Amino acid sequence: MPATPTPPDSSPDTAGTAPVKQDFIRQIVRDDLASGKHAAIRTRFPPEPNGYLHIGHAKAICLDFGIAQEFGGTCNLRFDDTNPVKEDPEYVRAIQEDVRWLGFEWNDLRHSSDYFEVYCLAAEKLIRQGDAFVCDLSADEVRAYRGTLTEPGRNSPYRDRPVEENLDLFRRMRAGEFPDGARTLRAKIDMASGNINLRDPALYRIKHVPHPIAGAGWCIYPMYDYAHSLGDAVEGITHSLCTLEFEDHRPLYDWCVEKVDLAGNPDLLKPLTDNGLPLEAAKPRQIEFSRANINYTVMSKRKLMALVQAGLVDGWDDPRMPTLQGIRRRGYTPASLRLFVERLGISKQNSLIDYSVLEGCLREDLDAAAPRRMAVVEPLKLVITNLPDGHEEALEFPNHPKDERFGNRTVPFSNVLWIDREDFAEVPPKGFKRLVPGGEVRLRGAGIVRCDEVIKDASGNVVELRGTLDPESRPGMEGANRKIKGTIHWVSAAHAVQAEIRLYDRLFDVPDPDDDTDGKTYQDHLNPDSRRTVTGYVEPAAADAGPEQHFQFERTGYFVTDRKDHRADAPVFNRAVTLRDTWANKD
Repeated sequence: MPATPTPPDSSPDTAGTAPVKQDFIRQIVRDDLASGKHAAIRTRFPPEPNGYLHIGHAKAICLDFGIAQEFGGTCNLRFDDTNPVKEDPEYVRAIQEDVRWLGFEWNDLRHSSDYFEVYCLAAEKLIRQGDAFVCDLSADEVRAYRGTLTEPGRNSPYRDRPVEENLDLFRRMRAGEFPDGARTLRAKIDMASGNINLRDPALYRIKHVPHPIAGAGWCIYPMYDYAHSLGDAVEGITHSLCTLEFEDHRPLYDWCVEKVDLAGNPDLLKPLTDNGLPLEAAKPRQIEFSRANINYTVMSKRKLMALVQAGLVDGWDDPRMPTLQGIRRRGYTPASLRLFVERLGISKQNSLIDYSVLEGCLREDLDAAAPRRMAVVEPLKLVITNLPDGHEEALEFPNHPKDERFGNRTVPFSNVLWIDREDFAEVPPKGFKRLVPGGEVRLRGAGIVRCDEVIKDASGNVVELRGTLDPESRPGMEGANRKIKGTIHWVSAAHAVQAEIRLYDRLFDVPDPDDDTDGKTYQDHLNPDSRRTVTGYVEPAAADAGPEQHFQFERTGYFVTDRKDHRADAPVFNRAVTLRDTWANKD
């Protein structure tokens, strides 16, 4: 059986001719470099390892790593591992795999926990400056004191504790003297601020949980806003790119950076420099951009995790899931995701993207990159009666109709074929251009066949067709030009390989699964037809492929060999996307 040819690099050589990307973030970066503000650009991608990355994260990955590449800078992968309760090494491994799959490599692999000692020294600095205090209010009391959007908050009764008492209590918090939730370290900013994030936010909380990296010696953990801002400063990040929900957090980000001033206080970095960790502390700038919101999906890790835990999907990498692991297994390619992100653009305006845009990017990539094969999804036997029993021959087909670089392959042909059941109609609907009793159709690359007889079982179901092949209608023969309305694909029954074919569709059947105005939850809107598994047949050159090999099954759609379950002797194909948008008229 011939090996599947490696598709050529179909991308034209555009070195030096690619258009310069224009958006407000890239313009800021260009201006900063031109002014001499930064000698080099440093970005970071800071995921929390509490779940799998989803399609929305692809935009952040492409932006963080892409800008660093475009401007000759570096990008770190930094895990925000400040909450050990929710973190799992499984997620860490998957995130690293996702970033590399999308085509990026990080400069340094870092963790927020790498900087725990620095964060504690910085907290003590804030306390000594009078910018932080230890608070004994419970979580419920803190909420009550915080106020509302229209009413200012009230100062904690512990806000004016002396500096030495605060230092003592904070060190005892770290030493593990107090139970979970008994005390917090809070920033001392402004309880009357119109921005609730500045109303003396918590910087540290007590959690008696060992950390998977930092170890069992920790029982206080920094809050995200505090750790994120100082982590950026520690690493010398120049442009900290975040989605729009962090816009209201930017004043707190800037407050932490300015009050601690790591660049001006290198002694705070001593725990890291003593361990040989290269650092270039700087004052980073946070810039916000719009998220990638797509209809027919949910993008909440919490909701996706609930689907997994309830067994409503087959894990985080279920091909119906919007996780990067899921859509990769479905058959989406890194190039299609990067194209999707490019088409989304970068802006400050949130918008909802139609799922068909994502599907269109995959079709565009695979139209150029995927070899063609013939496969029958729902088989119906066709016996050609004017060919002798056991007739076999080899026909030659191009692997790609638009690109000769893919080469050709040999496809076996015989007198018994499998065709797709939907390509025959005993009583055809109006406009049907395929096989009917007494009608003719062109067999792809093999000639014109006429249906002479329809065989049914005892229940009246069509189980076999019998017909004759016009011997003068082969490609290149004079009769091949005879006008025939339809062409169908086929596989030789004697040579076909049985395959499990998984027909995937959108996981939800409404554009906004999160809309609960009708009293239903997103789980009530799961699409019952999101997966259908059938047994079909593929030509030998399709079965003889490794995992994650893409094909266009002619006239059917784009498919990929399943990266986990596929074997040459037991092929498994996932439908990545149909040839056309089948949802265009559903909304």
